[in-house]
Amino acid sequence: MADHPTLLTGLKVGDIFHAQAPSGASLICLVIGLDQRAIRARRITTQENLEFDRGTGIKLGDNREVPCIIDSIAPLPAEMHDVFLKLDRKYQALNAMDEKERFADLERLKLTDAEKAALLFVASHYPSNPLSSGGS
Repeated sequence: MADHPTLLTGLKVGDIFHAQAPSGASLICLVIGLDQRAIRARRITTQENLEFDRGTGIKLGDNREVPCIIDSIAPLPAEMHDVFLKLDRKYQALNAMDEKERFADLERLKLTDAEKAALLFVASHYPSNPLSSGGS
């Protein structure tokens, strides 16, 4: 079995992975950039930009923050991966709007059936495929 740092070096731009906060919060992240030190990612559901240490999987940032850690890099089935890419684009577009425009049509803010299904899928997929057991 490969070790944690070796598994993390296999991530590529466009991959989706899961991290967890100490509070139990789930972070579904899209890899948007890589360098030797860090994995740059965007949290799909909140559009928050994050950086994770490429060796440890621990979120980089302010020392006062409680760190999040990458806990699964298990690939998603293609159809689920596509749903999350579309959800990411949807939230990017919404965030680009001013507040008045964003909330003018509340229907576009609702999750589609496919988005709901994808979120339900990852709730069991990532815990069933932890990084510590090979995850890739």
